[in-house]
Amino acid sequence: MKGHFRFRHRRVLGLIVIAIVVALASCATQPKPEAYDRPGFFSGLLHGFLIFFSFVCSLFTNVRIYNFPNSGGWYDFGYLIGASIFLGGSGSAA
Repeated sequence: MKGHFRFRHRRVLGLIVIAIVVALASCATQPKPEAYDRPGFFSGLLHGFLIFFSFVCSLFTNVRIYNFPNSGGWYDFGYLIGASIFLGGSGSAA
């Protein structure tokens, strides 16, 4: 019975720690975008297509593989399509 109490005590303590971490993470904010003409669909398409080269450059320089700030959903959609085109996400080889 004593072992069952220890397991339950650890589980409750673990849940409390997770709740505290989630509460602290929810307070995080993103910096406000300072760009007036944020990149959209076509920039996302290009950045997604160049994902491999951007990744290699990011290992040696201060280059990001994903642009921030961006226009939101359209940039993400273009990035997804561009990365799929470059990485072969169409599944035609299957």
